[in-house]
Amino acid sequence: MLSVDNLSENQSSSGHTPLPYETPASFGIKSWAEEDRPREKLMQKGRAALSDAELMAILLGSGTAKLSAVDVAKLILKAVNNDLNALARLSIKELMRHKGIGEAKAITIVAALELGRRRKEADAPARTTITNSRDIYRVVQPHLQDLPHEEFWVVLLNRANVVMRTVSISRGGVAGTVADPKLIFKEALEQLASSVILVHNHPSGNRNPSAADIALTRKLKEAGQFLDLPILDHLIYTDTGYFSFADEGLL
Repeated sequence: MLSVDNLSENQSSSGHTPLPYETPASFGIKSWAEEDRPREKLMQKGRAALSDAELMAILLGSGTAKLSAVDVAKLILKAVNNDLNALARLSIKELMRHKGIGEAKAITIVAALELGRRRKEADAPARTTITNSRDIYRVVQPHLQDLPHEEFWVVLLNRANVVMRTVSISRGGVAGTVADPKLIFKEALEQLASSVILVHNHPSGNRNPSAADIALTRKLKEAGQFLDLPILDHLIYTDTGYFSFADEGLL
């Protein structure tokens, strides 16, 4: 705690004691108490004791002439409303728009967030039985989470509704992608699947199906009936939820 004698040097006239990250740039992180430095804090108190900004500061390694690494991290997080999912959707170029972030630091951030996504994917059960639309959402989430563009996937099931394989069919732009029925049913036939679930994402976050989504679903459902490969559902994925054609009675 500061003594009365130190207040004139370390406290503003308003009575506000500067926080560690508010100290003048000439002092920087190295002038902080050891337990307040992100790396040392992690070593002494464990990873759970660090804020998101402090964890990011460790990735960044350094700040700028006027900002500490924690300052830079705080500004980036503030720009995405402290939403780590929104942060994960930023591209390398978008991250580089922030002061103090060059290509190497942007790549480090993207790589760290991708490792986190893959960890989540690795935690998924090896064999999943689909009993409802929520099960489908959980299966495809590791593949579609945080994507800035549309992708079309199929989930292939055996007779017991156990997931045999999830397959990427196409990748498009922000506004749409192409789903070729020939490719969809080729994958299903080659894997000897008993049924198919269609999935595509809406990067905009809008869960409602478009007229094209509805028309495509009807077309694929008819083709599946002809091939004895029923379409059990078509899920429109967003990072905050989903739309199920089966749940809404559109299949």
